Amino acid sequence: MNNAAPAACAKLCVGLLVLLAFALGCTEFSVIGIETELADAFGASLAEVGRLISVYAIVYAVSTPVLALVTGRFRRFTLLLAYSGVFIAGNALAAFAPTLGVLIASRAVCGLVSGGLLALAVTFLPELVGEKKTSLAVAVVYGAFSVAMVLATSAGKMLASLLGWRSVVYACLALAIAACALVIAFLPHEGATDEPAGVLEQLPLLAEPSVVACIGVFVFGIGSIYVFYGYVTPYLEEFLGLSSGEASLVLLVYGAILFASNMLSGVLDEKFGLKANIAVFLVQAVVLTCMWAVGSAMPAALVVIMVFGLLMYMCSVPCVTLFMRMASERHTKALTLASSLEPAAFNIGISVGTAIGGVVVSRAGLGMVGLVGAVMALAACACATAAAKLEPRHAAGE
Repeated sequence: MNNAAPAACAKLCVGLLVLLAFALGCTEFSVIGIETELADAFGASLAEVGRLISVYAIVYAVSTPVLALVTGRFRRFTLLLAYSGVFIAGNALAAFAPTLGVLIASRAVCGLVSGGLLALAVTFLPELVGEKKTSLAVAVVYGAFSVAMVLATSAGKMLASLLGWRSVVYACLALAIAACALVIAFLPHEGATDEPAGVLEQLPLLAEPSVVACIGVFVFGIGSIYVFYGYVTPYLEEFLGLSSGEASLVLLVYGAILFASNMLSGVLDEKFGLKANIAVFLVQAVVLTCMWAVGSAMPAALVVIMVFGLLMYMCSVPCVTLFMRMASERHTKALTLASSLEPAAFNIGISVGTAIGGVVVSRAGLGMVGLVGAVMALAACACATAAAKLEPRHAAGE
């Protein structure tokens, strides 16, 4: 839909989509801040607790594009209802999980539909704000998701220290119920993506070379981040020697920086498109190498970490815009699939990065995560270079 929705209605709906993205981010990332508490509560190692992150990410990455493909003939509002119900049920299971195994299962349930919910949210944006403002709107929605990543980590750690780890998952459950209820009540019940789309009508999007390259950008780029960030709490406390309160404060500041990172991603997309990611990952590789070189020296280590935060999500919006544009221009039945590619590839990167980080932490120590992340950032830079060269507008000389 080319015409923007009435301003007041559009602002309300975009605000609710931001709230939904925030709720999704809190559910996914809250466990990062309470890894130590969970390990103590269940008598498990940090590597075992790390499965709470990797299981969620793997299920999320696999289910998101699969759901987009096989549910193409269902109305968007029907899917919104179904996904919301499963998401709330998964959070409820986590809130009352008696064992680590049940908690891991609850993460799989939430991961099953979280990507579908975020993908549906993104498909509303062109209709709500118009095509010219879609990049900024996407940046705001993903910005909320990223802020939740750090706010849930830091605030969750504070809450867990005061009231226990279950208070964190209770809060996530309450937020999930509120966000899902509001989007169901206020978002449009019909729209452009309600036109039926079969699997064979959507799959050609995945054969576009530029789309494949951008998926690689997320896998290696986000992977390079999560080699470090998947273990950020023990890194701050055990490697840098910060207290629990100091680590929480650092993460709150980090959250504000991440929001700025998402906003800069939107600006970079408007000015430079995919070419911006080449420079982003080169700088990211340098900063991660500096993280390794500086080691535990304070305050230099914190300065490097904050600079790294500013770079973390600069790659997102150019790739998301490419996915959405390729769908709208070449594969009109694949809009929902296009919007699912970012969360799917993002979570593959989380899974890969967390798994590699677990091996690094176990065998070489926390001090090596920066150097390993830098190598992955260089691989992401190679994918970004390929994406920029393969982009149809680049090939056409536009």
